[in-house]
Amino acid sequence: MNKNTVLGWATLIMIIMGILIISLAVYRYDDVAGWGFGAVGIGFFAIAWVFNALKGRV
Repeated sequence: MNKNTVLGWATLIMIIMGILIISLAVYRYDDVAGWGFGAVGIGFFAIAWVFNALKGRV
């Protein structure tokens, strides 16, 4: 596995985790904790976007 493959897998895992955390925020926590989970899920998407942008440049 080269660096681009590792970044691709990291991007995929971060997107899956972001979806899971946001779905936890929507379906499990309907109080203030849900807002925190949603923010963390959006953060996972942002980090996945950075990993995707680094593919081919590292």
